Amino acid sequence: MLDKVVIANRGEIALRILRACRDMGIKTVAIHSEADRDLMHVGMADESVCVGPAPSAESYLDIPAIISAAEVTNATAIHPGYGFLAENAEFAEVVESSGFIFIGPNAETIRQMGDKITAKRAMQEAGVPCVPGGTEPIGDDEKENARMARDIGYPVIIKAAGGGGGRGMRVVEEEDKLVESISLTRTEAKAAFNDDRLYMEKFLQAPRHVEFQVLADTRGNAIHLCERDCSMQRRNQKVVEEAPAFGISEEQRHSIGERVKQACREIGYRSAGTFEFLYENGEFYFIEINTRVQVEHPVTEMITGIDIVKQQLLVAAGEPLSFSQDDVKIRGHAIECRINAEDPYSFIPCPGEVTHFHCPGGPGIRVDTHLYNGYTVPPYYDSMIGKLLALGHSRSGALTRMKGALHEIVIDGITTNVPLLLELMQDPVYRNAEHNIHYLENKLKG
Repeated sequence: MLDKVVIANRGEIALRILRACRDMGIKTVAIHSEADRDLMHVGMADESVCVGPAPSAESYLDIPAIISAAEVTNATAIHPGYGFLAENAEFAEVVESSGFIFIGPNAETIRQMGDKITAKRAMQEAGVPCVPGGTEPIGDDEKENARMARDIGYPVIIKAAGGGGGRGMRVVEEEDKLVESISLTRTEAKAAFNDDRLYMEKFLQAPRHVEFQVLADTRGNAIHLCERDCSMQRRNQKVVEEAPAFGISEEQRHSIGERVKQACREIGYRSAGTFEFLYENGEFYFIEINTRVQVEHPVTEMITGIDIVKQQLLVAAGEPLSFSQDDVKIRGHAIECRINAEDPYSFIPCPGEVTHFHCPGGPGIRVDTHLYNGYTVPPYYDSMIGKLLALGHSRSGALTRMKGALHEIVIDGITTNVPLLLELMQDPVYRNAEHNIHYLENKLKG
């Protein structure tokens, strides 16, 4: 078993990791910036180390500072959570070359799957269905690019090979916009990812976002924990997630599930990960792998009863998966709402002091948050301050419980997106499961 883990993150995911470690008898080290001294998990950890000032680049993204924190506390492993350095291959490499265990996939896998072109090629070789389009970087030959787009069929989407987080993408509806769109996206990709390679795919008109959670150990065992639907999005950022995905048959679940498991074995995947797909007209199309724990992992935990973070820790300790695919059972339906400190309709961040916080409760309700009365949400980081989850025997039951929980939650002193979430829980299109990844964006425009 791991002896002591450095939690290289902040907020609710840092607290989530700490609780999993505590349950397993693992000591914890909380790193934090100067602005985050009052975070809940910092006070709860066995040890804490300040790694720099408020800006992420000088604290949570400072690799030497994090390694130093692990060294001075005699830690054995580092958990990156999500965001920050979680999918940074260089960080994973430095962690392990410094003599620590990286709780996640190895650096080679992170690097391979972080490159969207390489990842797509690997998935095609593993038999995972992909979006129609090229598997080579877009060149500078305008005539060749135009021919490629015509072969794929308009509309097409230009994507950054090193992209992620909804950035580095541009839809092209017609040929006279192609050259300009490639140029703009290339510039954005270079600025955002220091990688100006692009690729081109068919743009699906009204797909859903369906993803499969996987777990794999170092012994060649891989399982999937069924699928989630994350179609309620704004600017490619998820707002509401649920599991299982509605309208997916057992046959489809088995077919795609077996393929992602095979892909894990072929690329030597270890730890938790997520295969993301677009789903349209009954077909799945691979888009990327997230080589980390997901924000929305709790909805899968609620329907399967499997603690994904604990499984990450066990795999990192060299343990084999203790259960098989046949042991994974779906029980009920779960919905997760991301609670953000932001205006519900302009989405402008609203940091400040939480003067009063009341956490909802009752059967089937879970809240993952680092909030407490008197906590001040800083202006330096992502605006997400928690996740509210509801589990029901059915999707309609989960919706009813979520609506009640959103009415019950109280976060005074700052503005949050709770009013928008309440509106979505009562939206007839969402309640009837008729939405797609473009629905919320179009709804807000209207």
